[in-house]
Amino acid sequence: MERLVEIGRFAPVLELKELSELPSTDMNTTELRGAALDIFRHVMRAVDARVAVRRAISIDGKTLRVFKDEFKLAERPIYVIGAGKAALSMSLGLNDVLEDRIERGVISSTHAATNESLPSSHAVFYGGHPLPNHESLRAAEAAFELLNEANQKRAFVIFLISGGASAMIERPVSADITLEDLQAANRQLVTCGATIAEINSIRRSFSAVKGGGLATPLGDAEFITFIISDTNVGDESTVGSGPTLPADVNAPDPLRVLESHGLIRTLPPSILRAIRGYKRADACRAFSQSYILLDNSVALDAAAERAAQMDLRAQFAIDIVEQPIDKGAVQLVRRALESKVPRSVLISGGEFSCAVRGNGRGGRNLETVLRCAILLSEEPTPTVVLSAGTDGIDGSSFAAGAIADETTVARALELEMDPNDFLARSDSHAFFEALGDLIVTGPTGTNVRDVRLVLRG
Repeated sequence: MERLVEIGRFAPVLELKELSELPSTDMNTTELRGAALDIFRHVMRAVDARVAVRRAISIDGKTLRVFKDEFKLAERPIYVIGAGKAALSMSLGLNDVLEDRIERGVISSTHAATNESLPSSHAVFYGGHPLPNHESLRAAEAAFELLNEANQKRAFVIFLISGGASAMIERPVSADITLEDLQAANRQLVTCGATIAEINSIRRSFSAVKGGGLATPLGDAEFITFIISDTNVGDESTVGSGPTLPADVNAPDPLRVLESHGLIRTLPPSILRAIRGYKRADACRAFSQSYILLDNSVALDAAAERAAQMDLRAQFAIDIVEQPIDKGAVQLVRRALESKVPRSVLISGGEFSCAVRGNGRGGRNLETVLRCAILLSEEPTPTVVLSAGTDGIDGSSFAAGAIADETTVARALELEMDPNDFLARSDSHAFFEALGDLIVTGPTGTNVRDVRLVLRG
């Protein structure tokens, strides 16, 4: 699998104010907040999925070029399958280059922040997320039908895979697994505090799509996969639970994951039967070339690039990635406060594991900022924390994330809001909505995990 990530140019979806020149003296809280928002917008420009696809592919007569690789098409038609939060943007980018060379396509994605539509040759579905819906099942049926046709024609197939595909395209391995069973299982998985690798190890065991399943009809057709990665470097087989890739040989054992998170007695019986009967696919099977177009490292590098342009000293915290959220927030704040570097920004990415404890509204980014705000409440130095998802949606919230500083808790108390009460009921969205500190972008059409920033004056 090749890692070919580049910084692109993004048509902004964020309505955030541009900063002119920042003063060379110490920055106050207001200036730090403006800088944090400016950095995040620069990040979003860098991870535009449509631009990433356009830069990756070109066509010259009967030769398709993907970066330095060449594929001889001859008279073969091109088919496209896309699934995930970035699938629509990726498909638009592919259509920008290939246009009428694409015979047919099946896309399952979210309602992205664009008015552009794909040609009538593409069937577009709006699969559910984080839970599969009827459209997710219909997308899988359409995809397998298209792939069978592509295989008969010995066509060239391009898969466009991004985070969210696990829920947006789905076919259970057994007819006795209902949509309600799939939804119940996924609901428990995404709220139990498990890591994405653990969740996907379980999802693969009851899905005919995941772990390379989507590519099974293509015995006689050549295919490649473009990936917008929302996982750790080297763990791209878990993006969308790897519909065109074999599971990693070191992937967690699904039964052990169930036991460690207390899910044995709570999952639907049909799901449990599938998990107990699961046998990992042969990793020696021949899979075609995959290309990582964007990942979290591109986002973090873009954050550092913009920080340098504003005379801020960037420091990476690459080890603060997937910790349980209570530990991750503490590490993030402690690392930033221990730094003696003036005018600095601590940059972190990934996805904290976040168990849901109450019936409030929020997600891991909002809760990260709330936890950090509580930790910063006694901090005398101007300090700002921002955490947001590059997909534009955080858990059950419509916001991408939030921003806070050393005054956030004091401002909340003036409104008679106890931050610990909001934390206890997983209601971080309501907390930051009342303060006017939500970061709202809408669906961005990309997904390379979260970006966390801590700025010090």
